[in-house]
Amino acid sequence: MKVRDITNEILASEGGFVNDPDDPGGATNYGVTIGTMRRLGLDLDGDGDVDVRDVRILSRDKAAEIFERDYFHKAKIPMLPEVLQASVYDMNVNAGSNAVKILQRLLRELDEPVGVDGAIGPQTAGAAHRAADRVGDVIADAYGIARRNYYYRLGDSRPRLRKFARRRDGGKGGWILRAEKFVSPEYHLSAAEHARRVAKWG
Repeated sequence: MKVRDITNEILASEGGFVNDPDDPGGATNYGVTIGTMRRLGLDLDGDGDVDVRDVRILSRDKAAEIFERDYFHKAKIPMLPEVLQASVYDMNVNAGSNAVKILQRLLRELDEPVGVDGAIGPQTAGAAHRAADRVGDVIADAYGIARRNYYYRLGDSRPRLRKFARRRDGGKGGWILRAEKFVSPEYHLSAAEHARRVAKWG
């Protein structure tokens, strides 16, 4: 799959402008947070600062440019096995360096001695390729499941974030559905399994 195809799917998942007080990223548009825009100095309205108005007027094309430059190429996603690239890229947009930390912890579980620093370098890339050679494409399922578990753990520890993992009707929230996009259907949780996982949330 081409990078732009993956980017377009990410943009579709992220949606447009949102300023949810429970979202730790603050105001976002197409998944680009106000913090990212401030870091990049994107004063789009030219008024001397980067604020919510700048987030609101961010274009889809500019968001795609930011993602591909900073969250794919600069993050060295191309160093990973192709089977992992789309999911790690998507998670990097959604959760920053935690995307790579999740991968590194998974690699350690697969007996690959890597550090957990949230950055892709020769050690992590080499370990990922060795693991993929050993276990095959199932490594993408394992990573997707690890993502899903990460989201559930966020809900366990931070009640205000639970709405992103569980809908009001109790079904799977956006975070869980997003992780499972990269998991083979046989490894998706059933509605009952999801309900049991979040039952302690009340």
